[in-house]
Amino acid sequence: MSTLPPSNPTPAPMSQPEPTPNQTPQPQIVMQQATAFGRYGKFLLILLGFSVMTIIGLTSSYQSYFSPPGAPQERYHSLSKEADKKIAIVSIVGTIMEGNDFVKNQLDRVRKDDDVVALVLRIDSPGGTVTASDYLLHHVRKLCKDRELPLVVSMGSICASGGYYIAMAVDNAEDVIFAEPSTWTGSIGVVIPRYDLSGLLASHDIKDDSIASHKYKLMGSPTRSLNDEERAEERKLFQDLVDESFGRFKDIVRSGRPEFAKDDAALDAIATGQIFTAGQALKKGLVDKIGFIEDAVQRAAELAQRDPDTLRCIKYEEPPVTLGNLLTSQATPPTLLGSDLRSFLNLTAPRAYYLCTWLPSILSNSKP
Repeated sequence: MSTLPPSNPTPAPMSQPEPTPNQTPQPQIVMQQATAFGRYGKFLLILLGFSVMTIIGLTSSYQSYFSPPGAPQERYHSLSKEADKKIAIVSIVGTIMEGNDFVKNQLDRVRKDDDVVALVLRIDSPGGTVTASDYLLHHVRKLCKDRELPLVVSMGSICASGGYYIAMAVDNAEDVIFAEPSTWTGSIGVVIPRYDLSGLLASHDIKDDSIASHKYKLMGSPTRSLNDEERAEERKLFQDLVDESFGRFKDIVRSGRPEFAKDDAALDAIATGQIFTAGQALKKGLVDKIGFIEDAVQRAAELAQRDPDTLRCIKYEEPPVTLGNLLTSQATPPTLLGSDLRSFLNLTAPRAYYLCTWLPSILSNSKP
């Protein structure tokens, strides 16, 4: 009896033929998984790193072209557009009054900018209050001393009274005050505007019946009726205030114009409140050169011991008005009496002015 083979036999393993001694082994190909950058990955990574370093370098180099929000906006003026080191032009324009911080904000920007190597003060102003003029003189001097910055003054159409007072921040440097050919300057003096409206009120049967702790508390009131003795007494008190402020003005001129420090008679001859043309001012020693702002910039570069081709001259503009300013009424247009009662009361206070004007102070008390 024969035995049948199983229905599902297990196939015997096939033996691999052994290679003969002369047979060459077949090469095995191993497929590598593709990377994100392909065969140029390392090259692209190197290029990416170089690009990042370049961008960082450019950002650091040109970050001075950008201004912080709300701060004076830096703008190119002249000389090299590519230079890192700068000459900064700080502008003083219009009547110099308390409450306008634009000039001080420009000085603050210069103080924080280590690339500024010289300062040009561009003054186009008839002057202003004694206090505001002295405040700016102090901060210009302090900035130049702290940063060791050479200072040059460029006068615009008018640089009179308080404007000339601030120009004395140059101290005793040589050839640093430039006046344009058409500049008017000088007006060295002090004025306290005072008006007597008592006669006008009397004609309308209106009397000033103010109550004060002392009669001097109402000094300068335009509505107070005075007899000759009272008027002379009040004028004497105001004259003492004027004389003291005038004495300080002349001391400041002596510090900025050394030739007058040695000759009181020459100083008294020009400290009469008179306005001088640029030519007259040059002859009298009030200015050093007749020239435009470009000449002042070149002189600033010379004092900084720099080649003008390696410097960028910049100026500052007021920051743009934002929607937030408008909504909070911070950009209120100027009016004759100001925008509120506080402004009006501020105008009625007696003040001493380094100011060249024939208008009443209430009309000239506008911010530049």
